[in-house]
Amino acid sequence: MEFVHYSVMLNETIEQLNIKPEGIYLDGTLGGAGHSSVIAGKLTTGHLYGVDQDEAAIKAASERLEAFGDRVTVIRNNYCNAVSELEERGVKEVDGILLDLGVSSYQLDTEDRGFSYRYDAPLDMRMDQRQALTASDIVNGYSENELFRIIRDYGEDKFAKNIAKHIAAARKQNPIRTTFELNEIIKAAIPAKMRQNGHPSKQTFQALRIECNQELRVLEESLDKMIGMLADGGRFCIITFHSLEDRIVKSAFKKNENPCECPPEFPVCVCGKKSQGRVITRKPIIPTDKELEENSRSKSAKLRVFEKVK
Repeated sequence: MEFVHYSVMLNETIEQLNIKPEGIYLDGTLGGAGHSSVIAGKLTTGHLYGVDQDEAAIKAASERLEAFGDRVTVIRNNYCNAVSELEERGVKEVDGILLDLGVSSYQLDTEDRGFSYRYDAPLDMRMDQRQALTASDIVNGYSENELFRIIRDYGEDKFAKNIAKHIAAARKQNPIRTTFELNEIIKAAIPAKMRQNGHPSKQTFQALRIECNQELRVLEESLDKMIGMLADGGRFCIITFHSLEDRIVKSAFKKNENPCECPPEFPVCVCGKKSQGRVITRKPIIPTDKELEENSRSKSAKLRVFEKVK
């Protein structure tokens, strides 16, 4: 299957990055290189580093970016390791960073990856298939209380306790191996009248994917490091797709803009924590009506932007 991914808020992101032809840029979630191909096309003496952990994305992006020659370096790794990857290559500062945190259409629509509740497939959900832990390991190996916490916190599903209870009961009979097996268990755990608002498995599948790939932990651990690598005037653009991610980004941007921990009654700051820059987007940028017509998966996307000021 061809690697396909709609580049969410492409024009808005490119505009916010303020790309300089001689600049150095990092795309930490390369995907199919939709955003990156536009960034690379604006460079003359500059350089783009593209990072992704998905083997299929690396292959597709490398082919798409081949035309830009030595202006582009493609690296297979998780974006939480991007700063160290660049430092190993002698890069100390970058002029812009992009993270698009959405699951690609390729990942969702490739049946055997197990990301989607729409296809009957093994419960996999690994973004990096070199990783050992799968969604099946979580469903069959985590305690009922751990499953409840994950589905409640990462899926924000009000039926989390009952879903976890049904999973725990079902796996006592046989291991739960496929997406459709899990669908039926979730369906049985949710009252019939509540199944009308979208697919009943949507939130649980989101929760399992986040846990399997440690998505929120990776995001939390990456933001300060990436802001620290920005050159003066450099921009950090992040596209999120659910409230859990957006809250983390909003909080980190706010903290980097105003890190002072002194009590408000202190006349001057004594904690010594310095502002790293300013938040450009007081309210997130959202997709246009035209984009939503072209790609319904953009519906929940939010773009936030931080600018480094030394």
